[in-house]
Amino acid sequence: MLKPKVKKKDTELFEVTITNHIEISPQVFLLSFKKAYNFLPGQVIKIGLEITIPPRIYSICSGTESEEISILYNIKDDGFLTPKLATKIPGDKILVSKPYGSFIGSKEPAWWIATGTGIAPFYSMYQSGLSNNKMLIHGVKFLNQFYFEDELEWALGKNYIRCCSREESCNVLPGRVTTYINNTKELQTDIQYYICGKALMVVETRDLLISKGVPFKNIIAEIYF
Repeated sequence: MLKPKVKKKDTELFEVTITNHIEISPQVFLLSFKKAYNFLPGQVIKIGLEITIPPRIYSICSGTESEEISILYNIKDDGFLTPKLATKIPGDKILVSKPYGSFIGSKEPAWWIATGTGIAPFYSMYQSGLSNNKMLIHGVKFLNQFYFEDELEWALGKNYIRCCSREESCNVLPGRVTTYINNTKELQTDIQYYICGKALMVVETRDLLISKGVPFKNIIAEIYF
C-alpha cells in the first residue's frame, strides 16, 4: 500500500454530527455527515468515537460535489469500533480527521479493481465524474455485496464486471476478480490499474497484472484492514 507522508495536524480528529446512517446490506452501513473540508476522489479519513479508542481509516464514498462525506463500512464482530459505530443514529457525534491520501482518481483511462467494501473509493470517483473510459471489476463472496449495483450498471454498462465466488446469477461471472483478469487474453499496458481490497487480494492481483505485462509503476494499490 502506498503510504503518503501525512502531517500530524491533517489527521487530528474533530467532532461532527451524523446526518444519515443506513444499513444497505446485512451488517454493511453507509454513514454520512456534513462536509467540513474538500477532498479528492479516492482519499480517506479517520473515524473514531472517543479519544481512548484508536480511530480506523475509511475511504470516502461520496462525490466531491456532495455537501456530505459518506463512508461505507461493515461490522467486525470482534472489532473495537464498528459494533459501537453501528449503533449510532443521526444527531449523534463522531470524531473524524481531515481527508488525506494519495489513492486519487483521474480522468485518464484506467481499470478500477475492488473487492467487498473496497468499492467505496471507486464509487467516490464515479460520483465525482471520473467513470468515463473506466473498467470497474468488483469481486464479492455473496450477491448482496454488490453495493450500488443498479447505479453502477446503469452508468458503466458492459464496463461494469461483477464476480461472485460463492453464488451464481445471470450477468455475474463465477469466481474472483483474479479469475476474470487471468482469463483476459491481453491487457493494456499503457493505462493505470487501481486496486482496493484486503492485503492478499491486492498482492495477488498486482502480481497477476505484472505477469501479464502491466508495468509496476502503472499499478496503484490501497489495502484495507
